[in-house]
Amino acid sequence: MCPNHVVMALLGRLDPERAHGIALTALRLGLAGREGAPDDPILATEAFGLRFANPIGLAAGFDKNAVAVLPLMRLGFGFVESGGVTPLPQKGSPRPRLFRLAEDRAAINRMGMNGRGLSSFVTRLAALRQRPAVLGANVAINKEGADPVRDYPALVAAVAPYVDYVAINVSSPNTPGLRDLQGEAALAAILAAVAGRVEKRPPLLVKIAPDLSEAALAALVETAVAGGAAGLIIGNTTTARPAGLRSRAASEAGGLSGAPLFALSTEILARAYRLAQGRLTLIGCGGVSTGAEALEKIRAGASLVQLYTAFAYEGPGLVPRIKAELAAGLRAAGFAAVNEAVGTR
Repeated sequence: MCPNHVVMALLGRLDPERAHGIALTALRLGLAGREGAPDDPILATEAFGLRFANPIGLAAGFDKNAVAVLPLMRLGFGFVESGGVTPLPQKGSPRPRLFRLAEDRAAINRMGMNGRGLSSFVTRLAALRQRPAVLGANVAINKEGADPVRDYPALVAAVAPYVDYVAINVSSPNTPGLRDLQGEAALAAILAAVAGRVEKRPPLLVKIAPDLSEAALAALVETAVAGGAAGLIIGNTTTARPAGLRSRAASEAGGLSGAPLFALSTEILARAYRLAQGRLTLIGCGGVSTGAEALEKIRAGASLVQLYTAFAYEGPGLVPRIKAELAAGLRAAGFAAVNEAVGTR
């Protein structure tokens, strides 16, 4: 068994939230290593005006407080999304709040947007002296005392000087009322407030739930386009529980991520691609653990793909493996570049 597998096996025996904290500490200390090989040129791509060495990114939620941005980038990700960050620090939900569904290659979390808040988040972003990959910031609102039309523009303005894009999170299932902000009127008001109050801003994305109805998705796409959003991240965790889950923790409340989310999130991604008709750039997130699955997301309409749960299970070795499999899959399907495959399903 290779050292990476030994470490991941040991972490898998710990409480999942504690294991996550240890992993972040190891990353901060430079103990996770780095990928030395350059990316295969076939993986280079562009999205919302940015150049990516490869389309494989790390989803928000892994590094909520931006404490390990550079070490994560050195693992070979094409982009890293830090956050979600809220205006004020908050403790989140009572523990236990993160559950490993090993038999299903999945996880359930009800973290409740725990984090240290915007001030320390921005301080750490400002201290970055190099960025070998594209950097995004995921922004959200506090559980109590929130005013979305006030808070989202303030968040975007604060992080804008230090990141390449900003993702507005209106889809976490663990902040009461947050998913209501995906509605036409609420989302339009947020986007209008950001446009009116943040003059210099990077590309703005909206992270949505995979549980939207067809009508709600259609309305959201039009609202995002009209509000000047550059794209959508599809999607967040699901409150649904697909048939066939085997883990004892499957009945826990919270958002489900990992392998069982793949089919649902890919289908809504494909629907959003058809609805957007090229007006929005899409990032596919949910259940990806192989290069073939990354390619399926791309062919469903994603220009970029994010990982989370599979990375938590497999560790740094997952990133080069997925990139190698994706490069091979692109060539086998006759594509010369990532952008040629987008939406070809």
